[in-house]
Formats: sequence, structure tokens, C-alpha cells
Amino acid sequence: MDITVVIPTYNEAENLPTLIENLLGLPLDLSILIVDDNSPDGSGEMAENLAIQAKRRMNVIHRPGKLGLGTAYLNGFSRAIEQGAQAVAQMDADFSHPPQKLVEMAEALSNVDVAMGSRYIPGGSLDERWPFWRKGLSAFGNFYARLILGLPIRDVTGGYRMWRREALLEMPLARVRSNGYAFQVEMAYLAYRLGFRIREIPFYFADRRWGKSKMSWNIQREAALRVWKILWEYRDLRKASYPS
Repeated sequence: MDITVVIPTYNEAENLPTLIENLLGLPLDLSILIVDDNSPDGSGEMAENLAIQAKRRMNVIHRPGKLGLGTAYLNGFSRAIEQGAQAVAQMDADFSHPPQKLVEMAEALSNVDVAMGSRYIPGGSLDERWPFWRKGLSAFGNFYARLILGLPIRDVTGGYRMWRREALLEMPLARVRSNGYAFQVEMAYLAYRLGFRIREIPFYFADRRWGKSKMSWNIQREAALRVWKILWEYRDLRKASYPS
């Protein structure tokens, strides 16, 4: 199966070389698509140099500025589909998503439409170095979105996922408006409402090794408000029973 891994970047130069090496070393038919938002630290230029070394297994999309996580993924999904990917994965560049889990996700796609990395099912967990308040905030944000949207998916805010090509083609991506971390919630909600076969894959969410986190109180507040808009905007979609 031809898999494209879409990775948005903004100031991730410290992480990219090791991450790309890890990904290209996986036993998968895999290519990498970096979507860089004109990172001041030179992430885009570094990605281009790594792409030369990776030959045809890596490409880079350069955007003119910090345009948001949601549009970065949508741009990446579109390019991956255009290039013929049979499956499209999404992940962070900061090693919070362990690259080796992509192998398990790819295996799961033989029976489901989307494999979602989950911190909140047995076997999944958050970095033990996180303070109690940060773990509580993460868990509450996830619970809040699940409650409002009526989602049985345990981890709706996580961004580590792999989609079958056919699933992404069926998604009404032109309607997706979330451009921050609520993007993950909106995509999970769409997958559920459309009746996709979903499997959650447990993983250990590690804190970033290098670089600065993009999360802020403003982003979290925006995501909390956006959940209600998602509920309203997709009221026309049929409600499906959650596949086991």
C-alpha cells in the first residue's frame, strides 16, 4: 500500500532530520509530504535538503506564512491524493507521535477506513512528565468535545491518524472550516457521521523533544467554541452507528 505521511511544520528544524530518518526506515511503502508555513528557523529549506537526499520519497509544500494547521493538512491531503496515495497519514513533527505506530495503523487499514492514534484507550497514555493540570486540561478538552458531539471515539482531539484514500475522497473537505486544533475534532466527527469504520490504536503521547509547543490558551478557547459550530454545521449529515 502506497502511504503518504503529511507533516505540517512551523519551526521544526531541530526535529526534522531524525524524524525523516525514522520514517524512511519503516518497513512501509511510504513517502513524506512536508507542509511548511515559511518557518523562520529554516524548516522549509531543511526539508528541501532532506528531500534531495530522500530522492523521490519526499516532497515539500511551501506556504507564504503561518496559515494554520487545518489548511496545512487539507493542502497536504489534496496533494497526496493527486499523487495517487492509497492511504494518507497525518502526524506532528515533534515526536509526540511515535513513527513506528504507522506500521500498526497501516495493518489496521486492511479492515477499516481510518485508524486513529488514541491516548485514551487501554495501552495509550500521556507523557508522565506532564504536570497534573496539563493532563487534566487535555482529558477535559477531549471529554468536552465527545460529550457535545455525541462521539463514542475515545480520542477525538488527537492528530495521529491514517486514512484510506477512498475515505478522504468521500469526506466533504470543502466544508471543513476548523483551522486550529479543532480540525482534528471536526474530521473525527465527519468520519463518525458518515459511518466510516474506525479503529483506535493506542500510543504513548510523548512531550516534544526540541522546539516550542504551539498550544496556547487562546487556541484551546477557540477549539471549545468551535465544537458547537461543528455540531450545527453538520446537522444535515446522517447519524451512523459506530462500527465495532
